[in-house]
Amino acid sequence: MLIHESSMRIARRIEEAAGFAPSVVTIGNFDGVHLGHQHLFEEVVRAASEARANPTVLTFDPHPARVVAPDRAPRLLTPIEERCRLMDQYGIAQVLILPFDETLARLSPDDFVREILVRTLGTKIVLVGDNFRFGHKQSGDTHLLAQLGERYGFETRIVSAVRLRNRVVSSSEVRKLVEAGQVSIACRLLKRPYALLGEVVRGHGIGAKQVVPTLNLRVSGEVLPKRGVYITRTRDLDCSRAWRSITNIGYRPTFGGDSELSVETFLLEPLEGLPPGRIRVEFLHRVRDEKKFESPEALKSQVLRDVNRAQSYFRRISA
Repeated sequence: MLIHESSMRIARRIEEAAGFAPSVVTIGNFDGVHLGHQHLFEEVVRAASEARANPTVLTFDPHPARVVAPDRAPRLLTPIEERCRLMDQYGIAQVLILPFDETLARLSPDDFVREILVRTLGTKIVLVGDNFRFGHKQSGDTHLLAQLGERYGFETRIVSAVRLRNRVVSSSEVRKLVEAGQVSIACRLLKRPYALLGEVVRGHGIGAKQVVPTLNLRVSGEVLPKRGVYITRTRDLDCSRAWRSITNIGYRPTFGGDSELSVETFLLEPLEGLPPGRIRVEFLHRVRDEKKFESPEALKSQVLRDVNRAQSYFRRISA
């Protein structure tokens, strides 16, 4: 989803970043935009205000691992457009999204700093985590970055990782929690519900005729919560409408099963006006595993029990 009603500048090539200088920069992929990333962005904004510079993110698309080590490339929690939207909420004013290819991968640490940080972004301060690596074969580390900063006239600041209840907050930890169905804990690490975004597509129609009307989501995310039923909130991406909802992720075993995993959302509130074309489904709490029922009627009875649990949940969090 592209940013709407925002002054954020987004450049997808070095040539489009004219006017980005002077910058205070952080560098990374920022998949998920979790608490650790949010803390880093807040530090960037604070430093940029002190330095009278532009708070800037330098990121990459595709993920560098997909070019240099595709067998180890992680599944992504959030599309790049959604990451930009979230960065905007934390005060980042401009984002340079560099297409990551073999040419960029071969840049030495010195070339990377000189060509991108200095010449393109006019960097005054760089803020990164203590495990930051850069340059060809990740040969550069924070110590080398600080040395290059002294040579080229910018300051390097190291920002510590964020811990929450003895967990180091990281994209891999969020990914693990979501895939295990532990969306409530993932929500704490993200400071918001984990969400899937995409278009509403036509389903089989079985649910609408025999059980309850649903919205079928064609997801853009690569990380799906564990199969099962969840209490969710569904938002229309094209306007301000939102509904309490229940969402099933699975293969519809009661109706013979699908070959593809489906994401079906049942709205707990009236759908007034036209059905939404694009939605964000926010996962709040896991209810149960997906299971096969003896009949559509038995499934409908279970759905009604799920609805009652969801209504109780929403009453509790709004009290």
